[in-house]
Amino acid sequence: MREVANNGLGAAPKSDLNLSFDPIDWQQLELLARLTPAQRILLGMQAQNFARAMLRGTLRRRFPELSQAELNMKVLAYLTPLRGYKP
Repeated sequence: MREVANNGLGAAPKSDLNLSFDPIDWQQLELLARLTPAQRILLGMQAQNFARAMLRGTLRRRFPELSQAELNMKVLAYLTPLRGYKP
């Protein structure tokens, strides 16, 4: 029997937990550390807007017949669980 580890989301076989990370970019960390808290929040909000725009563009290509409002509902459904709405 394989050994399992509990990751808080249920048990998973240890062999399936092969995690690898990119090396730390110390220069980027230093630049981020120099930002004010407000600048860091703004940077995070800009990243969220970018991610939503990319998702909206992907959905626009997959579903060209949908209106902007329908696409926005698909984006919202993808990002948040909505009761009673099936994307």
